[in-house]
Amino acid sequence: MVDLHCHILPGLDDGPKTLKESLAMCRAAAADGIHTIVATPHRGNFVADTTAKQVLAGIKKLKKALTKHKIKIDILPGHEIHISKDLVQDVEKGVALTINNKKKYILLELPFHSVPFYVFDVIARLKEKGITPIIAHPERNTQIQADKRVMKRLVKAGASAQITGDSLTGKFGPAARRSAANLLKSGLASIIASDSHSPARPPALSEAITEATKIVGEKKTRALVESNAAEIIKEE
Repeated sequence: MVDLHCHILPGLDDGPKTLKESLAMCRAAAADGIHTIVATPHRGNFVADTTAKQVLAGIKKLKKALTKHKIKIDILPGHEIHISKDLVQDVEKGVALTINNKKKYILLELPFHSVPFYVFDVIARLKEKGITPIIAHPERNTQIQADKRVMKRLVKAGASAQITGDSLTGKFGPAARRSAANLLKSGLASIIASDSHSPARPPALSEAITEATKIVGEKKTRALVESNAAEIIKEE
């Protein structure tokens, strides 16, 4: 499996504080069947504003430690980028990282309590550049929880959606769980990821797969954690 959204790099945001914690998270991921993790530290929100240089340096250090400890996890670059009017320029300049640094997909974070009016303009400008925004954890956005048609409009505009596994298992509460299930049933979600932040909130997807399978079946669920994600990170 591929975990497309994970705060795995130590000391950069509200993810793991130490390399030891990062390694513990990677061990948990490997034990769960995850072979690739996209490192997505926060950029541009109240939590952190990490730079591309910090992310790439952090990945280099973590990969070296993974080799030393014989943990078979590949780490790819990325950002969880908070929505802003300057987002497109930041991506073009390379200061905001696309997924696997391929300038094809970005992980886009919305505020938890609103969908900014300019998001459709940002999506359109990204699409003009050949970049598809993947909305991070839309099921936790209260506006989307109240009306799934908001997510439908975002998808129609050219965005994709990433559901967090812990939402499906109920760890983010009943509203997020209902919203995640509704997005799956409606075919509005294309990815399930962990959004892991610590060993206490590890990068694991198995429980979410069990819940998603109940909703959309095994074939569609497997695509959400395997083939869809593999397409996004592919090297070509």
